[in-house]
Amino acid sequence: MAAGKTIGDCTVCQIGDVPDIFGGKYPGEMRFLTGPLAAEQVALTYRRMPAGSGGKGSYGHRHKSQEEIYLVLSGRVEFKLDDEVVDVGPLSAVRVAPQAVRSIWNEGPEEAVILIASTTIEDVMSDVEKVEDFWPAP
Repeated sequence: MAAGKTIGDCTVCQIGDVPDIFGGKYPGEMRFLTGPLAAEQVALTYRRMPAGSGGKGSYGHRHKSQEEIYLVLSGRVEFKLDDEVVDVGPLSAVRVAPQAVRSIWNEGPEEAVILIASTTIEDVMSDVEKVEDFWPAP
């Protein structure tokens, strides 16, 4: 994991210096900034989604305890939240309760950039429940 630059009690990192957890397996990129920033309370994730990418035709997920807030910085995306699909544009925020099953899709035509905020937890994967076949492809 790339480390940020420490300045007194503060940390600075460049998104491009943080590893992409997709590692080329999926379109776009997802970068967990919490560790490189040495954040103790706030989890922050950067996600870039090319047109035609995301969770449609795939799984969704929910959390046992972690609430998430998605901030769409650019582009448009669709959120499937339980049984509803919501279209969200730039500079819109979506709060998702832990128990709500969610997935996100970028229909396009532009790329979308999203920032996801939540609380830090020691073992995030133990908090996630994957829901197969959540958003079937048309």
